[in-house]
Parts: sequence; C-alpha cells; structure tokens
Amino acid sequence: MSSIELTPSQKTILTALLNLHREAEDAIKGEDIAAEVDRNPGTIRNQMQSLKALQLVEGVPGPKGGYKPTANAYEALDVQEMDTVAEVGLLHDGEEVEEANVEEISLTSVHHPELCRAEIHLRGSVREFHEGDEVTVGPTPLSKLVVEGVVDGKDDTNHILILKISEMEAPAEQPEH
Repeated sequence: MSSIELTPSQKTILTALLNLHREAEDAIKGEDIAAEVDRNPGTIRNQMQSLKALQLVEGVPGPKGGYKPTANAYEALDVQEMDTVAEVGLLHDGEEVEEANVEEISLTSVHHPELCRAEIHLRGSVREFHEGDEVTVGPTPLSKLVVEGVVDGKDDTNHILILKISEMEAPAEQPEH
C-alpha cells in the first residue's frame, strides 16, 4: 500500500471526520466538519472532492447524508514510521514517561471505526503499563498527531501497547486570512 501524501489541511479535515464519525456512527455533514476545524463549508466541500478522488471519503446522498471515511482513510492517516526516534511524547496517566521512545503508531481495526485501536510501538519496556491506564502519545513530528486512549492490551515481547482510542487530533494549521 503506497502511502498517500496528504496536505496538512486534508489531514486535519480527515482527522476531524474520523473523530466525528466515531462519535456519531453516521454520515457527517460538511457543516459539522467545517465547525470542527474552523473553516468555511465551501473549503470543506472542495477538500472533500479531493479526498473522494483519493478514495478516503465517500459521500452519502440524501437528507441524512454527508461524508463517511473509508477504510483507506485510516491507512492514509496511519502515522508514518518515525524517521528518527523523534521526540514523541508519551504520557502515562498524565505523567511524562522519560525513557519511553515511540517508534511507530499504527491505527488498526480500520473496519470497525467504533473500535478504533492504536498500536504504539515503544523502544523500552511496556511492563509499567496496565489495562485501563490512560496514555497520550504525540505530537508526532510530521503530522503533529496526538492520540489519547486507554491501554486495552499489550505485547511485552514486542514492546507494543494497544490503545483504545478516545481522541485523536491533528492540529489545524493556522487558517489562511
């Protein structure tokens, strides 16, 4: 799967759509996305055309219509492997973890958006993490993505935490004036 290069604006809008869709479990109106990212609905419609062309979003016609993310949307936002072991912050129950380095964040279970999980690959042990602990990862160097969630499982041998995502955000770049 080749990775799709999204513009910061597309990332912001797609992230907003994924979050709104996870809460509503229904098609999301352009106006709602516009409100979420503080842009005008026309901008959102234009961006949606390009996201549809990339097959990341599908339009749902009708009065209850709007946009839904496709499975590819999760893949496209899938946080790239960190080039360097970047300074990606990791908070464990609100406390910064000094010796943990996040190597990779991958968003899994794409076909069940309501069960959105993230796999966090750490350098260093995951022994101190327990199910139900709150973890915040990010911001990542490129997309400035921040993932918050609760530990849902872990793989000690491979240093992987499985988080049940409660919130994802990629900050919007400053709106053009």
